[in-house]
Amino acid sequence: MKTLNIFGAVSGAALIAMALSTTAFAQDFPAGDITFVVQAAAGGASDRSSRALVSEMEKELGVSFIVENRPGASGTVAFAHVAEQEPDGYTIGFAPVEFAILENIGYDFDRADYTYLGQIMNSPVVLAVPAESPYNTLEEFIAGAQEGGLSVSNSGSASSFAAATVTLANMTGAQLSPVPFDGGAPAVAAALGGHVDAVAAGAGETVTAYTDGTLKVLAIFDTERHPAMPDVPTAQEQGFDLTFGAWGGVYGPAGIPEDVVAVLQDAVETAAQSDAFREAVSPAGILPVFRPGAEFEEFIASEAARYAEVLN
Repeated sequence: MKTLNIFGAVSGAALIAMALSTTAFAQDFPAGDITFVVQAAAGGASDRSSRALVSEMEKELGVSFIVENRPGASGTVAFAHVAEQEPDGYTIGFAPVEFAILENIGYDFDRADYTYLGQIMNSPVVLAVPAESPYNTLEEFIAGAQEGGLSVSNSGSASSFAAATVTLANMTGAQLSPVPFDGGAPAVAAALGGHVDAVAAGAGETVTAYTDGTLKVLAIFDTERHPAMPDVPTAQEQGFDLTFGAWGGVYGPAGIPEDVVAVLQDAVETAAQSDAFREAVSPAGILPVFRPGAEFEEFIASEAARYAEVLN
């Protein structure tokens, strides 16, 4: 009996020590700078949302964030980099809609390679043309593309913008050629420079050009009009049942300890729901949207299933 009591005491002490150790680790995190990887070039909705978010996360966690832009290969350059990092919470990044698309177009991409920390935004897809374009409505644009091919820039071949363009072409018989760029900002610049006939981009990446009149936005691919573009009708209003959004959130490599995940998720939630984050992104046409990590992962899975039907 005494032996059993001794083992019980040792076992209990070990469990207490483990619990204290885990608690101490969580309390120690973060003890240094955190790297935040953005898969797109500076200036687009992904970059703007990321920088606005980490600005608030720095206040919450008391450490600095280093933002790294790693564009290329439809985001997979950044995603592969994050997946290869130590799962200690010190390297995280922006998870865009490509997380639901890549597996459906032949990329070597596995959603199980990542930890999901929460959705933070959505930027509905819009179709826009340069101010001097002869097209003023979605119907006119489609008619023009049915008569002769038109080029449409986007932020990458695996983006929701490319998918929206292909879907619109398949639905209407329009001859639309998607032209990929490494990010929404250069895709919009291509349209503004007259290098393409149109651009499919996020509302957040086109609202400035829309406001100053250098781009004409022909349609919003969402269920309702965008508050920053109230006079632009949705595609549904114009007879085309298309909804596409350039949503995004935060992720890290698979295997981040649960206590560290909890710290990061709380910081993401607090930052994403802050007035400062909303004030930073809303003027750019970006809609703040928050889902916690588990719900964000489920949402990505549902979007992947939807894109499988659209793209295959």
